[in-house]
Amino acid sequence: MAIRLLVSDVDGTLVDKDKTLTPATVDAVARMRAAGIGFSLISARPMSGLRPLLETLSLDDDVAAFNGGIVFRRDGTIVRHVTIPADAAREAMILARDSDVATWVFTGDRWYADDPDGPHTGSERGASAQEPEATDDLDALLDRADKITFVSDDADALHALYARVHTAIGDRATVAQSQTYYLDVTAKQANKGDGIAALADAVGVALSDTAAIGDQANDLPMLARAGLSIAMGNAPDAVKAAAAEVTRPNTEDGVAHAIDTLILPRRQ
Repeated sequence: MAIRLLVSDVDGTLVDKDKTLTPATVDAVARMRAAGIGFSLISARPMSGLRPLLETLSLDDDVAAFNGGIVFRRDGTIVRHVTIPADAAREAMILARDSDVATWVFTGDRWYADDPDGPHTGSERGASAQEPEATDDLDALLDRADKITFVSDDADALHALYARVHTAIGDRATVAQSQTYYLDVTAKQANKGDGIAALADAVGVALSDTAAIGDQANDLPMLARAGLSIAMGNAPDAVKAAAAEVTRPNTEDGVAHAIDTLILPRRQ
């Protein structure tokens, strides 16, 4: 199999536990691109959280925020933008009211939170590269929401909420966990399966010649469609089982290891 494009998830995959691109990863991506293999990103992050990575990696081709809800370029060009249907967004919010979760809404490249000092806001500040804007009226944002995130450290309760929300609106929106403590609602087309297809098409590469690498449940749709699927060593067992290959954890430069051992040996 000849690989011509690698599409990578970001958090838990490309960056380390401190949300940082390590020198080993930056160097591996540069060597891979110099060998003629393309590289792109798809993430649950907003555009603001991807822009610093694009600068560091000098990526000018299409990348995807919100799991594919926004496809854009480093120069600011928006290639595609889809939002959650307002009725689905409101139904998800209603279903979450009886759950002990913090709620975030992303719209207009801004992050709004019902509790700006709630669980995981510190981590999200780094991932989003912005401060949350506190509001007690998230419902007012639902006509144009890119992503709704329900946040809880109670994994069982969050998975139960996933089941309820997915059953209710899964035909109108994408419902997936991007971390064990994040439950994301995005547009129906904003899923990493459709996202990787769009990114590959933009550079004229067939999915059969595309590799995908990720670590969480929301990465499963792109792992299923890629010619070569790679799970991170820190991924849950279900994600590892769905991938053809498993690399090292993100704390051990797993993407760089995958590039050197799985991608570059398959270059044309």
